[in-house]
Formats: sequence, structure tokens, C-alpha cells
Amino acid sequence: MTETAPLTNGARSREAALLEQRAPERTPTPPLKRTPATLLTGLLRTARPKQWIKNLLVVAAPAAAGELFTRPAIPRLAAVFVLFTACAAAVYLVNDARDADADRAHPAKRHRPVAAGQVPVPLAYAVGGLLGVLAPAAAVWLVSPAVAALLTAYLGMQLAYCVSLKRVLVVDLVVVTTGFLMRAVSGGLALGIPLSRWFLITTGFGALFMVSAKRYSEAVQMAGKAGATRALLTEYTTGYLRFVWQLAAGVAVLGYCMWALEEGGLPHTSVLPWRQLSMVAFVLAVLRYAVFADRGAAGEPEDVVLRDRALAVIGLAWLAMYGLAVANW
Repeated sequence: MTETAPLTNGARSREAALLEQRAPERTPTPPLKRTPATLLTGLLRTARPKQWIKNLLVVAAPAAAGELFTRPAIPRLAAVFVLFTACAAAVYLVNDARDADADRAHPAKRHRPVAAGQVPVPLAYAVGGLLGVLAPAAAVWLVSPAVAALLTAYLGMQLAYCVSLKRVLVVDLVVVTTGFLMRAVSGGLALGIPLSRWFLITTGFGALFMVSAKRYSEAVQMAGKAGATRALLTEYTTGYLRFVWQLAAGVAVLGYCMWALEEGGLPHTSVLPWRQLSMVAFVLAVLRYAVFADRGAAGEPEDVVLRDRALAVIGLAWLAMYGLAVANW
């Protein structure tokens, strides 16, 4: 067995020169300067403004009951929208602070403000905690104790999800779905509107349809790329997730039809049975969305809804018909 002779100084210098020529040039990353403006921008980005559209679900129950544009409804629903946005932002801040180290190793998540160092971890925890305390407290004064209790339950459930529930099979789907359902229920609580059982079934299973379709799309896109996204996805099979979103879509359609037929049976003076006709648009919207789910392209529900023109047209048609039904025209 022979030993390798130690390199002379000249050999070392030649080897170093060769390595420098072969290695790609790396521009040193300049130190991140934190200013009040960059901190505010980072906090706003962490609050996920793109996700705020989900909080529009607070108008679902009042719209269904025909009380969306009454005098007390507008300020109360605006307050509920802002408070739910604050609670969601609190959860995002705490989640990103908790996952900062793991996010830095992720190709996409490493650009998040907390992971990138734009927002310090202690500041993210502090702002998230402050929002989580202030939002339910403000709800007692601005809306009602019932809405404050709902927001508190939402925060507790979402924080539990961040800590451990997101790693529990099936429970993760239930928690995210329940978050959507809570948004829809909050509008009814704010105005004291009784919630139809069919409304709850349609909203709950409609949310499960979109959540499971998103998970299915992520699972399809990460095939052969373990570790590139949610770790729990490796525990699900695409067949199981497909079964869940197909089941949820079917129940949501059935619930909506029962809801529309139940309400449509009441006396009305409108020219056409708009509520029953809206079933056609609702079913078409579900079928159109299912096209993207089946392709594994429903990763971001808001992108699907906003970018697909056909789905947007169907959605507008549904809104028009349901609006005419509520207005009894």
C-alpha cells in the first residue's frame, strides 16, 4: 500500500488555480439591510395577500339569505373580513417563524421573508401573537361574542395544525376544510342568520373538494421528487386523494341541489325559477374545476378560478342567477 506524497507549494497553487477555473463563479450575497420599509413589506408578504380572497366566504351565508346589502350587514361583514384576515396573517407569521430553518432548505420557500432573513423570527412571533390576541378581542366589540369565540377556535385549530396536525393523515384535510367552513359560518353568526343544513353540507364538502384536489395536484407534480413539497404527501397515494376529491365533489353537488330545490319550493314571484336553474351553473363549475383537478393542475384554487375564462364565465352566470333568485325577480 503506497502513500500519496504531500503536494509541494507549487503543486498546491496549480491545483487551486485549476479548481478555481472549473468552479462556477459565485457572487457573494450582500448582507440584507433591514429598514422599517423592508420590515413592513416582509410582514405584508408573510400575511399572504393573495390568500385573502378566501375570506370573502364570510359573505356566503348573508348572500344566500338575501341580507347582503342590508344596512347592518355591510359594516359587520367588512369587520369580519378584516378580522379573519388578521387571524390568518397571525397563523402565517407563526408558521413561517416556526418553519424558518426548514424553509431555507426548500427551493421555493427559502424566498419567504422570514426564511430569507428579511423579517426576524422573534418579530414574526411577536406580530403574529399580537394579531392573534387583538383580532378576537376586537370581534367582541365590533361584531359579537359568538364571532369572537369562532375566531378564537379558528386560531387554536390552525396553530395546532402548524405544530402537529399537518403531519396527521386525513386530519390535515379536515382542519383545512374546517377553516373554510368557519369563514362561511362567521357571516351568518355576525348577522344572526340561521344556517341551512344544506348550506353547511355544500360549503363543507365544496371546501373539501378544493383542498383534496390541491393535495392531489401537489402529489402528482411531486411524483419522483420526494421531499420537494409537503412531507405528508408521501404518505398519501394519488388514488386515495382522487377518491376524496371525487367523493367531495359529488356530495357538494347533491347538497347544493337539495338546497336549491328546498328553497325553490317556497312561493316566489320571479319570472323564472332562478334558484333551481342555478344548479346547472353550479354543476358545470364543479365539472370544469374537476378538469384541472384530474390533470393535477389545481394546486392553487384561486389561480384556477381567476385564470380560466370558461370557469369565470360559468361563475358569473351562477352569481347572476342566484342573485336574481335572492332578489325574487
